[in-house]
Amino acid sequence: MFCLRRIPVFAVFAAGKMLKCDQPHQCIQVMLMKHWKPVESFDHIPVPDKPKLTFKNKVPQKLKWKKSFKNLKDIRGPATTANTLQEGQYGLMARTGGYMKHGHFEMIRLTLSRRVDSDRVFARWRVNAPHKPVTKKSQGSRMGGGKGNVDHYVTAVKAGRLVFEVWGKAEFEEVIPALDEIRKKMPFRCKVVSVSSLQEEERLETLREENNANPWTFEQIAKNNYLGIYKYLGPYDYKWFGKFR
Repeated sequence: MFCLRRIPVFAVFAAGKMLKCDQPHQCIQVMLMKHWKPVESFDHIPVPDKPKLTFKNKVPQKLKWKKSFKNLKDIRGPATTANTLQEGQYGLMARTGGYMKHGHFEMIRLTLSRRVDSDRVFARWRVNAPHKPVTKKSQGSRMGGGKGNVDHYVTAVKAGRLVFEVWGKAEFEEVIPALDEIRKKMPFRCKVVSVSSLQEEERLETLREENNANPWTFEQIAKNNYLGIYKYLGPYDYKWFGKFR
C-alpha cells in the first residue's frame, strides 16, 4: 500500500486512468467512484387499446368535390394545429411544407412495426388520411380538353406539424434509429423531436430574441424598406419575415 505523504507524485490522475508521467515508479493509479443515475421506470405509462399505427385508406370515402384547386396555402406557413406533443414522448416533425402520399403512410407504419417492439413502444398519427385529389393527364395528350382525371390523393402538411407521435416504455436512444430512417424517406424536410428538445428550442429562440444585439434584422429591413427592398419582397415575407416559405 502506497502512502501519498512519503512518495512525491508528479502526475495528475483521472477517474480510473493514469496519465503520462516522466518517472513511472513515482505514479500512483487512483480509482474514483462513479455516481450513475437511477434507471427510469416506465410503470406510470398505460398501454393503449391500439398500440400500433392504424391503416390509412388510399382513397377517401366521401368528398365534397371530386376535383379541387392546387391551393398552395395548404402547405405554406407554420402549422397551427398538431404542433405540440400531447400523449407521446417523441415524434417526427415537419420542417418545411409538403404533401404525403399513401405510400409514405405505409412506409412509416411498416418501418415502425419492423424496427420497434410494439409491446413496449406505441404510436399514433397526427395527420389525416390522404384526402386532397391530385389530377394528371395521360402522357402525350394535347393541351386543352379540361382538367385531367384524378390520379391519387395526398395530405397537405405545414412546417412545424407533427406527423406521428411515439411513446412507451423505452428511452429516446432506442427509438432514434427508427425515426431517423423514416426521416430520410419523407418527401419534405423533417426532424426527430422529443419533449425536452422542443422546450430547449423554444428557450433558445426566446433567448436569441431578447439578447439580439444586431439591429439589422429581416423584420427591420422589410418594414423600413431599406435600399428599396420592397420591390423584391412578397406578401408572405411581410407576414412571417423569412421564417417560413
